[in-house]
Amino acid sequence: MSAANQKSGGIFYGWTVVAIAFVTMAIAINARTGYSLLFPAISAEYGWSSATIAGAFSIGFVGSSAFIPIIGIVMDRFGPKAAIPMGAILVAAGYFGAIWIASPLGLYVALGLMAVLGSMAMGYIGHSMFLPNWFVRNRGLAVGIAFSGVGFGAIVLLPVLQWAIDTYGWRTACVGIAALIIIVVIPLNVMFQRRRPEDMGLLPDGDADPATTGGPKPPDPIVDRDWANTDWTLKNAIRTTRFWWIAVAYFCSLFVWYGIQIHQTNFLLDIGINPTEAATALGLVALFGIAGQIVLGSLSDRLGREVAWSIAAMGFGICAVLLFALEDIPNRILLYCMVAIQGLLGYGLASLYGAIPAEIFSGRQFARIFAALSLIGNIGAGVGVLVLGFIDDAYGGYQLGWVLCFIASIVSTGCIWMAAPRKVRLVAGRAKARAAAA
Repeated sequence: MSAANQKSGGIFYGWTVVAIAFVTMAIAINARTGYSLLFPAISAEYGWSSATIAGAFSIGFVGSSAFIPIIGIVMDRFGPKAAIPMGAILVAAGYFGAIWIASPLGLYVALGLMAVLGSMAMGYIGHSMFLPNWFVRNRGLAVGIAFSGVGFGAIVLLPVLQWAIDTYGWRTACVGIAALIIIVVIPLNVMFQRRRPEDMGLLPDGDADPATTGGPKPPDPIVDRDWANTDWTLKNAIRTTRFWWIAVAYFCSLFVWYGIQIHQTNFLLDIGINPTEAATALGLVALFGIAGQIVLGSLSDRLGREVAWSIAAMGFGICAVLLFALEDIPNRILLYCMVAIQGLLGYGLASLYGAIPAEIFSGRQFARIFAALSLIGNIGAGVGVLVLGFIDDAYGGYQLGWVLCFIASIVSTGCIWMAAPRKVRLVAGRAKARAAAA
């Protein structure tokens, strides 16, 4: 392949991968987030407690401990064209199966184990196992754009889902979600999605090989060459303190993210917000998240992953403070400030979730290493959802839960600074500044 063809092909296919991820994420994550809208309808029909219904989501996240390593193995061996459809089939089957539930056990199997487990393969976790391979200099920006599909999908899907629930019932809404996944997600990923550019004779960022073109090399980003040149395996990675700093950061960040996201609608209804406005608020979070993920992803390419993570994590911390205030002062100013900050800042975590470990633990088993980190993060998500449900049932409100979310945001920030990806590999902006100063 000529240098010109290599460059144009790399650019074209790299952004095609991002575009397919954008569409897949728009459907996959909003199918999962939509559980927040199903929550009140299921509770009203069966009279089950908040903890019981939230438990389905928690069981799904905790149960994914058995499934996420499988995703990593399938991704390493066969790539996203196999791993993502595998998850999509599970999610579609779970939503179809939900129309027949008659007990908490049925809820836990259909919308807990099957739907939540499957969403791991076609959501943030599955995409973070291969998207970072396609970009280095623009890694944060590319992942941010792909993941901003969540916000785009929320603008359309969440209001439609709420309308379907109100008009035809939550069971019909579940069938609609399953059909959309089968018609759109599975064919796109089977036909077009690929694991890494090298598999197609291409290079990340659409670069041409400087060895064959004689062109200038980009600034060297490596700080710790011995570490960066290690072909990391899961066995070696888990022996490092960096692995565990990232693991704790992921546990705490997803404790907050999903604790807030899943209970937000129920909380807003409890304090007197009408169902349509509560659903709109959830959609607006994702809408603001479009800008949050793209801007913070791009910012992380220039200022560093730690800086961007700190901004995003504390966005969720501020969100928790505003939710705490809303319980005593339920007004729309606080509501929409909370919504904007959650999306513009908090959702920026998504664009960094795969980029940080990709820069520390690159190698042939990266998907498995990321799967192990994600497993711990998912346990945090399940614990967060369940703990906030118990707090609501025990205390008749979420205030203690919002305090725990604020504390977890601070801990998450500190852990990423301790993991210090900047001490292994500089982001493009920092590497350029170092080269200019040399």
